[in-house]
Amino acid sequence: MFRIPVTLLAATATIAVMSATAVQAQEIPERIGYVVNYATHEWYQNVIKGMTDRANELGIELEVRDANQDAARQVSAAEDFMSQGVDVLIITPVNEDGVVPLLRRAAQDDIPVVLEGNPVRGMTTMVAICDYDTGYHAGVAAGEYARDNFDGQARVMNVGLPLLSATVLRSEGFMDGLRTILPEAEMVHDLDGGGNPDRALEVSSAALAQNSDINIIYGINDNSAQGGLQAWKASGRSQDGLLVVGTGGEGLGFINLMATEPAYQIEAAMFPEKVGYTTIDAAVSLFNGEEVPEHIVSPTATMIGDEWQQYYSVEGTTRSINWENVNAVPAADACMKTAADL
Repeated sequence: MFRIPVTLLAATATIAVMSATAVQAQEIPERIGYVVNYATHEWYQNVIKGMTDRANELGIELEVRDANQDAARQVSAAEDFMSQGVDVLIITPVNEDGVVPLLRRAAQDDIPVVLEGNPVRGMTTMVAICDYDTGYHAGVAAGEYARDNFDGQARVMNVGLPLLSATVLRSEGFMDGLRTILPEAEMVHDLDGGGNPDRALEVSSAALAQNSDINIIYGINDNSAQGGLQAWKASGRSQDGLLVVGTGGEGLGFINLMATEPAYQIEAAMFPEKVGYTTIDAAVSLFNGEEVPEHIVSPTATMIGDEWQQYYSVEGTTRSINWENVNAVPAADACMKTAADL
């Protein structure tokens, strides 16, 4: 367990989603408990940063406990929070089965619950991106790039993750978006990269040894894109005539790659800090008994080249978010396609 102390800070001009009038009109919960599934992952570290920023602004005590990908540990942490009487509970599910009974108990104890990232039967609301849309818009950008730089040829190696519906949606969205620009775009390799760089490197190397006639690598997360690019480089091939598209914007990794690797030109950024920020706002709404959508959409943006600098600055090994610009990114009213459509 680790605790994030939260004190009331003065609101700044760069953090402004909920207006001062709206905040004054709402009751603010004193204490929120968040059970994260995997706190050592860079994505969730930045989700927690976003939660902390918003909680600081509103004067909320935020406590975070890490399930470390252990469903039983998640249940125990959530039950402990409920026994302590937190005002709102936030959960990133390790798996659905473990969270369903937690939702029932929370309802009995009259404790609102916000889910982050993954839906669970019986939930009130979830804060998450639109995965298909994120892939789709990156695919459109990739199609335009290939049209202008590759004579309209698009042969894709998808470093995917078929285990999860969210990542399947990203891959499908990417190819659909790509084909709006280049209808003859071909998926040469459809790989299971496991979502981690080592596995992505392994399967990408094997695929390229079999058929290297590709010019686009798409990764369903930053690790997948990184592994695919590493395989390409390890084969001794030039990055001329290659486009790499990543997904996530999880931390510093994609920024370093876009700054140093000529082929890494497009990133489908998912703004983990914004996910955390929005989750706190959802918790406040539920605490006030307000009706909220079942899926509160957190925005994404396709970044090309150095456009990431509009949203982040980097000093050493620390990246800082530009809240004013990120909060201005519009979120979709509804997703183009969801897991129910698969």
